[in-house]
Amino acid sequence: MKEYNVIQYGAKGDGVTNDAFAIQHAIDDCARHGGGQVVLPSGRVFYSDSVRLRSGVDLHIQKGATLKATGNIDGYIRPNKLINDPKTALIGNPVTGKPSFVFIYGFEADGCTVSGEGVIDANGHAFVQRKDRYYVTGDFYPRPTVIYIEKSDHITFKDFTVKDAPFWTLHPAGCDDVLIDRIRILNDLDVANSDGIDPDHCRNVRILGCHIECADDCICLKTTAGNREYGPCENILIQGCTLVSTSAAIKIGTEGVGDFRNINVSDCVISRSNRGLSIQIRDGGNVENVSYSNIMIETRRFCPDWWGTAEPIVLTTFNRDENTTSGHIRHVRFFNVTANGENGVLLHGNAQNLIEDVTFDSCRITVGKTSKWPCGLYDLRPCLEWGVEQHQNAAFFIRYAKHITIEKTKTAWGTLCDSYGHAVDAEAVEGLSLIRFSGEAAVPTDEAIHLKEVTEGE
Repeated sequence: MKEYNVIQYGAKGDGVTNDAFAIQHAIDDCARHGGGQVVLPSGRVFYSDSVRLRSGVDLHIQKGATLKATGNIDGYIRPNKLINDPKTALIGNPVTGKPSFVFIYGFEADGCTVSGEGVIDANGHAFVQRKDRYYVTGDFYPRPTVIYIEKSDHITFKDFTVKDAPFWTLHPAGCDDVLIDRIRILNDLDVANSDGIDPDHCRNVRILGCHIECADDCICLKTTAGNREYGPCENILIQGCTLVSTSAAIKIGTEGVGDFRNINVSDCVISRSNRGLSIQIRDGGNVENVSYSNIMIETRRFCPDWWGTAEPIVLTTFNRDENTTSGHIRHVRFFNVTANGENGVLLHGNAQNLIEDVTFDSCRITVGKTSKWPCGLYDLRPCLEWGVEQHQNAAFFIRYAKHITIEKTKTAWGTLCDSYGHAVDAEAVEGLSLIRFSGEAAVPTDEAIHLKEVTEGE
């Protein structure tokens, strides 16, 4: 592979000089000659405005090198100015549009790579201000995305570290064949929206052996409205990751105008997180064929600023607003999942849209109080009719669902809270099967299994 050293293109690497022109010159030269590796050599800090990746180019940050983003927003690529497309009218809102500002950008950059054991310092604190002791937000929204690669196939991200993201960290959109291998994302746990990895309308994605710490979701599958032309998010493998999150460690949604299907999550450890595994459908996209296996989860509540009340597993479908009908959730399996948290498992559909065909097999759910924040709550946001609901916490709380199986599964209680209740609390469920289930109520005089408008499964 031919190498293109950015020093030879005039980069200083002194942490002060803006090296964007030299880095971009090296990338463009590499692409013109059929591809290769653009090298940021070790022992240097390359301070830079945005750069644009090209097809066949490997941006390689050597161990001991740092690529540091500028703190000047005028130095960031704005995708809406680069793509002359009326669809970009939605740009400016991360729920409905494409990113407004990007540090490392690629469009139709097939075969591009970011690699090396060096560091991308996203300089996030240049764009945020403290709201309170638990929560940091920004002067404008959305803040810069660190890496956004759109409509690019056969792309790879491996071995590097990203720190201090001001907004979403790694956002591939409309891409096919995405490999994300052994990267580290180390964001502050109080910076809002600093998601880790957000595959958006992507297919054939492998996220392997990553360590992610971030405020908001560590790994979040999305089908945003701004990229709806790219189809479903499907054929996703997440394996061997360690995750810490102030929202959900691994989430599907809430941005979901398209479908999600064929998703396999295994061999992950989730610790010190506000939520563990979450499927939150608020738009028209459906979720089906999802498997979670061999996962350990530890949850605690952070503070009311963050969605979630320490539920280790959450499946919900609610209409986002009066103009939206949320999609279906069906065919979801949990096998050998161990969870210790301040709250229990939450499954909540609605009367017109039941969550369907969910199995818990060989799981253990332990609920115990560990933080100073109130218990006896379920966080159902965002949605039209619900918010944060006061309700006695159960190891399994199930409402508006169909064909739910809990098999060879145990529940237990740790340090008790006054608002802890039943092992299973189910309402409006068609076909609930408890097979070799073991669990007691938090208070011995209460019933372990509380059923209301529930029929038994076959």
